[in-house]
Amino acid sequence: MSFWPEFRPELPRGFRGAGVSAGLKGSGEKDVALIVNDGPDYFGTAVFTSNQVVAAPVIWSRQVVRDQQVAAVLLNSGGANAATGPVGFADTHKSAEQVSKLLEISSSDVAICSTGLIGVRLPMDEMLAGIVQAHSCLSPDSTEDIARAIMTTDSKPKIANYEKDGALFTGVAKGAGMLAPSLATMLSVILTDAKVENTWADAVFRKVCDRTFNRIDSDGCTSTNDTVLFLSSGASGKVMTNEDLEEALLAVASSLSKQLIADAEGHTKIISITTINAKSERDAVEIGRACARNNLLKCALGGQDANWGRVLAAIGTTNAVIDPLNIDVALNGVKVCIASSPGEDRSKVSMDGELIEILIDLNVGTESATIFTNDLSAAYVHENSAYST
Repeated sequence: MSFWPEFRPELPRGFRGAGVSAGLKGSGEKDVALIVNDGPDYFGTAVFTSNQVVAAPVIWSRQVVRDQQVAAVLLNSGGANAATGPVGFADTHKSAEQVSKLLEISSSDVAICSTGLIGVRLPMDEMLAGIVQAHSCLSPDSTEDIARAIMTTDSKPKIANYEKDGALFTGVAKGAGMLAPSLATMLSVILTDAKVENTWADAVFRKVCDRTFNRIDSDGCTSTNDTVLFLSSGASGKVMTNEDLEEALLAVASSLSKQLIADAEGHTKIISITTINAKSERDAVEIGRACARNNLLKCALGGQDANWGRVLAAIGTTNAVIDPLNIDVALNGVKVCIASSPGEDRSKVSMDGELIEILIDLNVGTESATIFTNDLSAAYVHENSAYST
């Protein structure tokens, strides 16, 4: 299974963007991105972190999207601008004002996204200069530059495209750790030149996010800055039906979410956990999530140990409706557990590949869901123990 599709360099019609190095990162890599919507439509909506401790840009952007009008998005890596107090919010406001001045738009139509170390102010001289620099090189062919400018511990940019009836959907994302519902240390922007109806576009977008970004769970940790934005310029003139919009958004968001988990910090295995025949979809999600957050199971899979007993133990910690004596578990196609008892010999399970597929059959209903996660490795512990140094 390939998680890294080919992508188109150009943004959807009506959008220009740039990604530049402003000096926020000591590495000198790109760290400021600017996306401009030239219309004619300016629809914008977003979902944000569920963490109660939120960064200044999240507070700001929540206000921006209230009227579902977004004319520009400013993103930066190299600093989260979280836990920085009133001065941090003032910095966010100042950044939005810089964008609004250059574009001659209202700062209340400028969404802001930041990612990086928590508890450190952004170097505002560099930030403001970076905005000017980004504005000076705006281009419709800037997808990869934008994606690279928001990377932190990511090893590669995350980009996805989907074309539907002449309308283009393009998404970029960043995130390699703290990937857990809802969202996590993850930023994403999805753009389209399709024409959408605001009310149901917002509802469809939220539904899609719940079934994609909120179904990856790297380490059970949720950050302060998580944001997924959806913007429409309407520049193609192509009108999207509810069903077509859901299809396109699902394709882009699903690809991006899988790329995120495929680049998880320190991982050696990508793990899909599919629960079928559950009483409800909520139960299926809860069980998949319990397995994704079970460190014993994740360590076992990282060590190529097909320990299905740890799957059953994780299932039993949930409030889902189950029959404890009638659960089936398959690992990479081998049914190692039948009716909550030993099935085929687990030595038959091939664990050599990067992808491990867990199939849990609850035998109590008809609903299903899939959660993606990764193993827990020594490399993950090392990377996160040294993050701030």
